Amino acid sequence: MYPKITLTLTIITLSLSLFTSAAKGDIPHLQKQGTATQLIVEGQPFLVRGGELGNSIASNRERLGQYWKKFQQLNMNTVVAPVYWDLIEPAEGKFDFALVDSLIEDARAHGMKLNLLWFGSWKNSMSSYTPAWVKTNYQRFPRARDRDGRPYEILSPFHEENYLADARAYRALMRHIKKVDTDQTVIMMQPENEIGMVNLAREYSDTANQAYTSAVPTALLNYLDEHRDSLTPELQAAWAASNSSTSGSWTEVFGSSPQSEEIFMAWHFAYYTEQVTKAGREEYDLPSFVNAALIRPGYEPGQHVSAGPLPHLIDVWRAAAPSIDFIAPDIYFPNFTEWTERYTRSGNPLYIPEALRSNEASVNALYAYAEHDAMGFSPFGIESISGTAENLLANSYDIVDQLEHLILEHQGKDTMRGFLQISDQQRAPKQIRLGDYEMHVKFEYARPPSLADGVINESGDVSRGPRVPAGGLVIQTGEDEFIFAGIGITITFDSLELNEEAGIVSAESVKYVDEQLQNIFWNNGDQTHQGRHIRLVPGQFSIQKVKLYRYK
Repeated sequence: MYPKITLTLTIITLSLSLFTSAAKGDIPHLQKQGTATQLIVEGQPFLVRGGELGNSIASNRERLGQYWKKFQQLNMNTVVAPVYWDLIEPAEGKFDFALVDSLIEDARAHGMKLNLLWFGSWKNSMSSYTPAWVKTNYQRFPRARDRDGRPYEILSPFHEENYLADARAYRALMRHIKKVDTDQTVIMMQPENEIGMVNLAREYSDTANQAYTSAVPTALLNYLDEHRDSLTPELQAAWAASNSSTSGSWTEVFGSSPQSEEIFMAWHFAYYTEQVTKAGREEYDLPSFVNAALIRPGYEPGQHVSAGPLPHLIDVWRAAAPSIDFIAPDIYFPNFTEWTERYTRSGNPLYIPEALRSNEASVNALYAYAEHDAMGFSPFGIESISGTAENLLANSYDIVDQLEHLILEHQGKDTMRGFLQISDQQRAPKQIRLGDYEMHVKFEYARPPSLADGVINESGDVSRGPRVPAGGLVIQTGEDEFIFAGIGITITFDSLELNEEAGIVSAESVKYVDEQLQNIFWNNGDQTHQGRHIRLVPGQFSIQKVKLYRYK
């Protein structure tokens, strides 16, 4: 059992701050702009147009080497790549950073940045990437256990020896990166991967049982008391079981339920991760975050990967792991807008290190950048993306590349919005307000050209295949001037003033080259339905500059 935590509220508050002191110099760091948090790389705000590698691809330099050109063709600027504890420390205290060095060298040679994922104690909750000397010495490195005492292939977060070994390795990794990465190729770190308990809401080893009946750590109780008005609704409800008591055991403070067990485990997973992260940041203070596998609708703790950095547990993670800058979602479910909204509660910055490798990824990225000031977006298994999904993502990332200077300029200023249809059941146009105008957005879908006429499937029926998605963004660049970008959207306008109409002065298809706008053609005829709407055609990403006016 690790020693009693004695963090003070002052230390927690200072450590949680996303503002950066001058002492950081030019290393990558986070910085506030209005309500947004931006990633600063080489002294400038940076948007991650990313792709995460499949779990094993980075373990072989030659195999990975065949994909760098593909990443460039996708218009990526960042590769999200794992680093494996078992490969860098095959024998205790003996480190081999050859794979890390080659990854940095190859990324640099192809103009890419790296977001490294530490596959340490946990990957998708399991401990499959721990070295053999950890796996086989289970007396020294205890496992989590179920109610019957059976062990899981999960390192227990309740044992100091476990996190000390992980922290030593992570410290050595960060020290090495600082030494060899002199041009900021590595821009962010993710310690551990999709942390959480499986099959049960909590573990039941003797040590865990003793901790569950012990007093809730003072640091957590103080945090709850200090932030009682801003806690997530889920945590407030659990705390209300004791009338918001500021002392007692876990059941006395949070009640006896799977929810209270998940809070208990979240604290201990977060404390463990804090020891690892803090050790690394003492060597090289790069921005650091943790990611989470999300919850299926209706699932209770124990039925999903529980107690990880999920949005309803963000306050527990903030209290126990102040070295973590933010929590991040791995979004594979179709309710993309719901999860992005949940992960931006309480001022948490949005960064999506994993997303479903699908056609929809292209418009999900635009929505995240514009609607939630996302620092980055990254489909998983990027080396395997192909066909329509590959083409769409490349074109979407090209749009983001062209507009990056505007997106970064307008983050946190309420002058930018994203468009994404919530579901097929959303029939009415999406409505947003920007400046003096109300905008009504309709979504229009297309089929990939090769599937437009249909193909015969195994049952003999005609199948038209997956549709090309629709979505986009708008940036207000002047009182009546806007940049629209995306695919398959039609926008009409109303003035917010009574007895006043909104009209279109001009609409032009444009592109940006080195941040300079270039006209492609004017759209004031059929393309705007003679001044009735702005239309970004389905099946094709495009940008339009639009000037509106109001008349009576």
